[in-house]
Amino acid sequence: MKRPLAIATLLVSLLFAPSLVSGQATKGQDDSVRAMSFNIRLGVAKDGDNHWEKRKETVVQTITEFAPDFVGTQETWNFQAKYIGENLPQYTYVGRSRQRDGNGEQCGIFYLTERFDKLIEGHFWLSETPDQPGSKSWDSSLPRMATWLKLWDRTNKTSFYVINTHFDHRGATARKESATQIRNFVNELTKGSTVIVTGDFNAGVNSAPYQAMFGDSPTTGESPLLDSYAIKHAKGDEPAGTFNGFKGTADGARIDWIAVSRDVSIETANIDRISFEGRFPSDHFPVTAVLKLK
Repeated sequence: MKRPLAIATLLVSLLFAPSLVSGQATKGQDDSVRAMSFNIRLGVAKDGDNHWEKRKETVVQTITEFAPDFVGTQETWNFQAKYIGENLPQYTYVGRSRQRDGNGEQCGIFYLTERFDKLIEGHFWLSETPDQPGSKSWDSSLPRMATWLKLWDRTNKTSFYVINTHFDHRGATARKESATQIRNFVNELTKGSTVIVTGDFNAGVNSAPYQAMFGDSPTTGESPLLDSYAIKHAKGDEPAGTFNGFKGTADGARIDWIAVSRDVSIETANIDRISFEGRFPSDHFPVTAVLKLK
């Protein structure tokens, strides 16, 4: 199998490749990095009272309330990314469809235009042929992918990687192999690279994909990644479910994660259970972390 880093599509920021949306950022950031992962629920779903058109404003408000420096979104269709970008013009968006024809869901990344410069952009598929758009392997029900960026942080004068992904909802083997693929991708980056991974992993704590991502490996040793929420909530004595089914339930599995490389200091890591007059912006709670880079 080809290594995804070697074959991922690269776009160097010196070429200033256009993004879908961009704008001006707010002033006054400190040197921490505010990260968010948010499955916004695909906008083509027949969700009745929870249809995208009835909750899109609350999605924007949810992002605004936390004010992330970047947010990885899952189940994002192009028209959803466009709406968010038009209403949050301080962010630039990077994403592409998981399908070969370019239509469908994206694992996109919004980042503050004024704070960050995009150095590299890449995409790979969670499959045995990661350079092949629309590919799938193992028992995956759908093509799955990861979008990644290398950003230059003008505030901290340093660079770091952001990887955003969404694992398959049916294939247990595919989820485990996808976690291994993400971990291998991180291991292949230049030694000492700072990495933040966001995503909907469709797997809970201590599952096989979770262990593949964070556990010790007989071949690669200690994982390069830490689970930010587990570090800050080591006791695990509170409901931590992140899929809420538009009902606000929190007693299920924590399937949405923000992972960080070991050089990152984790100031906070939380599940954002924001609601608006009893209604939830998505069927997933967004997860957040405030981080200090090396």
